[in-house]
Amino acid sequence: MTKPLVFTGNRFDRAAQFRNDPVWLEQKMADPSTRFLPMHRLKALIELAGDPCIDWRGLADVQEFIDQGATLVFLGIADFAAHFAVDVSAIENPKAVPNSDWGKFIDVRSVSSQLRPGEAGALAQARSMLAWHENHQFCSVCGCKTAVNELGYSRKCVDEACNASHFPRTDPVVIMMVTRGDYCLLGTGHHFPKQQYSALAGFVEPGETIEQGVRREVFEETGVKCGDVRYHSSQPWPYPSSLMIGCFAEALTEEITLDEVELADAQWFSKEDVRLMLARSGTTETPRMSPPMAIAHQLAKAWVEE
Repeated sequence: MTKPLVFTGNRFDRAAQFRNDPVWLEQKMADPSTRFLPMHRLKALIELAGDPCIDWRGLADVQEFIDQGATLVFLGIADFAAHFAVDVSAIENPKAVPNSDWGKFIDVRSVSSQLRPGEAGALAQARSMLAWHENHQFCSVCGCKTAVNELGYSRKCVDEACNASHFPRTDPVVIMMVTRGDYCLLGTGHHFPKQQYSALAGFVEPGETIEQGVRREVFEETGVKCGDVRYHSSQPWPYPSSLMIGCFAEALTEEITLDEVELADAQWFSKEDVRLMLARSGTTETPRMSPPMAIAHQLAKAWVEE
């Protein structure tokens, strides 16, 4: 069985019908089965004894932070228990909290590929939501402060004359394996590790379809024109909150005119080249493909296995 893409295994029932029910929330906060994920500056509390896993906590461990106004986000219900994320970033050093046994707060990107799919999906949800709250403290309509609403799924302006509601956004990104016969087009960015290649990618713009976004991005970055576009799969990417839309695109032209602002290099590679590059992922050998946790790696793998 194919292993799910990292961040795609979220198994929570998000139970949106309870987000405006204060009685339900009170009951869940008093329920000993309710679990909380402490997040410190967007790093997650991870248990490292044995296989890495989320260090879910009971209310007693996070009550102090909730009482002090820490952002609380309802993630959903799994195994008949409600799960929340709690932002404990207000404390400088989590390990210095009296009577706490905090483990290690770890960057989500570095640990997610080691977790079970459901836990990696939970981290994607928690990190994206808390990053959104961190960046939307003020109303974009009037500039006044906003307050958490709907158990974390909106913020509302505190100025009653404005009363504007704001909702989390997910940015669609197309990422595409551009192919022409037994060759594919890959690029590398200026910030990439040396000679690490990936599928081309870019944000979908307002008023665009996925297909239009694919064709525009490929042409802008390489000058290559594409025809048929075919959807493959998608992947949440919580940096801070994107949805990677994986596609295959059929190239109509071959000549590359590189946009040197966007890319450091772009080349056509044969299937044999890509097989070798996939095998080199995670090593220092070059050229190599982006790591397995990235959807670009999985698109390349699917192409060479066709």
